[in-house]
Amino acid sequence: MATTLADSAPLGDADPDRPALDAPANPIARIVFALTILGGLIYAGVSIANETAAVGETLAIATVILLALALLIALGFEFVNGFHDTANAVATVIYTNSMPAQLAVVWSGFFNLLGVLLSSGAVAFSIVTLLPVELILNVGNAAGFAMIFALLLAAILWNLATWYVGLPNSSSHALIGSILGVGLANQLLSNGAGGTSGVNWAKAQEVLYGLAIAPIIGFFGAMALLLIMKQILRNPKLYAKPAANEPPPPGIRGLLIFTCTAVSFAHGGNDGQKGMGLIMLILIGCAPTAYALNRGVPADATPAFVQHADSAANVFAAKAGAATVNIITARDVLASALKTKSASDPVVYAAIGTVSRDIGAQLSTYGSLANVPSAVTSPLRNDMYLALDASKLALKDKSAASTFNEADRAAISDFQHELEGSTRFIPTWVKIAVAIALGLGTMVGWKRIVVTVGEKIGKTHMTYGMGGAAELMAAMTILLADRFGLPVSTTHILSSGVAGATVASGAGLQGATIRNMALAWVLTLPAVMALAGGLYWLFLTALRMAGTA
Repeated sequence: MATTLADSAPLGDADPDRPALDAPANPIARIVFALTILGGLIYAGVSIANETAAVGETLAIATVILLALALLIALGFEFVNGFHDTANAVATVIYTNSMPAQLAVVWSGFFNLLGVLLSSGAVAFSIVTLLPVELILNVGNAAGFAMIFALLLAAILWNLATWYVGLPNSSSHALIGSILGVGLANQLLSNGAGGTSGVNWAKAQEVLYGLAIAPIIGFFGAMALLLIMKQILRNPKLYAKPAANEPPPPGIRGLLIFTCTAVSFAHGGNDGQKGMGLIMLILIGCAPTAYALNRGVPADATPAFVQHADSAANVFAAKAGAATVNIITARDVLASALKTKSASDPVVYAAIGTVSRDIGAQLSTYGSLANVPSAVTSPLRNDMYLALDASKLALKDKSAASTFNEADRAAISDFQHELEGSTRFIPTWVKIAVAIALGLGTMVGWKRIVVTVGEKIGKTHMTYGMGGAAELMAAMTILLADRFGLPVSTTHILSSGVAGATVASGAGLQGATIRNMALAWVLTLPAVMALAGGLYWLFLTALRMAGTA
């Protein structure tokens, strides 16, 4: 049998201080677990059936099968994310005897679920905007589904591989790497060269920056926090090795349970959204009439939408000068601008104005998003996507400060807000399905990562202060990132926080574990990019041989 990082324990499997990790699951709990999964899948299926029927959309058998498979894989990613990443949150309460292991993972799973349900959705669409323009515009075609399957499977496989050897690796890191991989592969297979234009590198740079500084924030933040705690909270029990198999004093125990709860809630709110964005792409591809537009927007909001569309169109038309384009040409111009990340040309301004005015005219004709006919739904959604992202790109250009005054920016911002509310929405059942997958995933397979965090980072047993400092820093950082719509790594922040708190406590670090964690962090992007790109090529080749791509 292969030896993994989680199988070797410097504290020693015979160490009497090691908490009990192997208590058998209650048979009733197994039944409840299985019924919850089944109930969640049935709820998702019934919701899709009801929402497609409400708009008169009939799904072919092949589409239903494809949709079911894609949703299962997307929810599978969140399930793996649950037991891979959330193990970090429970390691501290388990190794400080604050909670029994089995209770800790159930507790954490519940608050992960709650975090997903109360999430804003901003992170979901930060992930989606990393994808190539042609995937988002044509997500329902064969190449679009090949991309979705490739990126999800690549992320799952990498997460499972690092889990098997007990490495705390980031699911966010893996998912972003897989998105970049299919983006590059798509561009290379489409044009044969110039692969970088297949990826939204401006957004990728922003996301990768957050992932890069996460370990630094975790390490130095937890180190500083523990040092401050030592100056303010002078209770020596906080910084001493926990008594064997005895819970900490009530106040300390409450603090550690609170920090575990905060990290679990924050993790659910941030990581749960990543699957939501991809599920929405799957739904848009398979059932565009029901999910391409937010048909829940009330009809009385339409006049304001039309007014804002016309106001934005007037701004861009004025900046375009003599340049004019028709609606068909305008769409091609905007798609090209988004690929090249350049929107400062008068022709692009004219194209944004043309598309914006056409959006307003269509909504004025139909009266509301709920009344948009099936045949028009996907094209209208694509026009909204083009107008939204092209207008954002125009405002970010270096020359934008001198081109658009404050009134212009306000008019464009109002229109962008309408577009986001119409296209970037998440049905309640999607949140519930992801919440169940992530929450239940937390309750299985957690031991390997827990042992690594609890025993393999520091050379001494984790103290109450170390656990509290690491988790408090992780929770604050993740919640702040969610506020700005940035996907960050719970794993990187928390495991680095444990290392920083260990150093602040005067204990040494285990070089082999730190080296392996750093190696996994460095290798994740290139490895998952290569895996996702290869899977995309394989799936696309198979589809072409079958005559469907």
